[in-house]
Amino acid sequence: MADIKTRFAGLELCSPVIVSSSGLTDSAEKNRKWADAGAGAVVLKSLFEEQIHMEAEQYSDPAYAESGDYMAAYVRGHKLAEYLQLIRDTKSVCGIPVIASINCFSDSEWVDFAKHIKEAGADALEINILSLQTDPHAAYGEFEQRHIDILRHVKRVADMHVIMKLGDNLSNPVALIDSLYANGAAAVVLFNRFYPLDIDVDKMTHTTGSVLSTGADLSSPLRWVGIASARVDRIDYAVSGGVHRPEDVVKALLAGASAVEVCSAIYAQKEEFVKSSIEYLRKWMDGKGFERVAQFRAMLNAKEVKGVNMWERTQFLRYFGTKE
Repeated sequence: MADIKTRFAGLELCSPVIVSSSGLTDSAEKNRKWADAGAGAVVLKSLFEEQIHMEAEQYSDPAYAESGDYMAAYVRGHKLAEYLQLIRDTKSVCGIPVIASINCFSDSEWVDFAKHIKEAGADALEINILSLQTDPHAAYGEFEQRHIDILRHVKRVADMHVIMKLGDNLSNPVALIDSLYANGAAAVVLFNRFYPLDIDVDKMTHTTGSVLSTGADLSSPLRWVGIASARVDRIDYAVSGGVHRPEDVVKALLAGASAVEVCSAIYAQKEEFVKSSIEYLRKWMDGKGFERVAQFRAMLNAKEVKGVNMWERTQFLRYFGTKE
């Protein structure tokens, strides 16, 4: 039988399927269920910087200036204590790597949580920098530099494997990934999914678009993992977004990923998605004569000069350039 173990962010995973940070991973009991189904790792539901700030402001008294600082410290401490308990509880019932997650947009003092997260037993930390840049006076490269600053801060306070989960709003993901590797990142995840915005034309109000991803979302992370894994091959990659079928796991591995982070498909199919993906991967490998994932991982990334246009050519030139 094919060996589907893989290495991601310095961790050995029994399978390439990682359950992504979400409500799916907010309790030890849920996480044990994913481990029993064969998941390679779980990423715990994130600590949100924005939520911490909002709750602190909600309970602060504007009449007392010092109340803001007091409530911010109290909320941070309370949220951290809850999170550390989730790490400990999950580690006690799961035999797979447990990856903590911080969702942030600034390099603030609360990133020091990383030290406590490490001490609580987390096997790695995923830093999720989810932010749209709208300041017309921001300097070019300032947003990318923020990723590097946060990574440096975390590595300074905690000696642990750090995974950077990136949004798709980057002008040059490859250059940023190269800098993240140089500053100690063990892996990157491509890509984070922004809040799905829509507009109700009858009520003329903003509303929520489709919360779950679709298979069509897979194209962008496949493209950039394929390009980046050929250009910066000393760091590990995971595909996130659009992994909805078992064969999508194989596609991600062929493109250069070591793992996939899955959320929407597991919300829809529960443990069955993990189980069916593992079964499909084993059968596919047996059929192709592969004994280990390393034998075919990155086989179809952009390292071959002749294949670069498959990854980089624009749709217009490829399909519509001669169409009248």
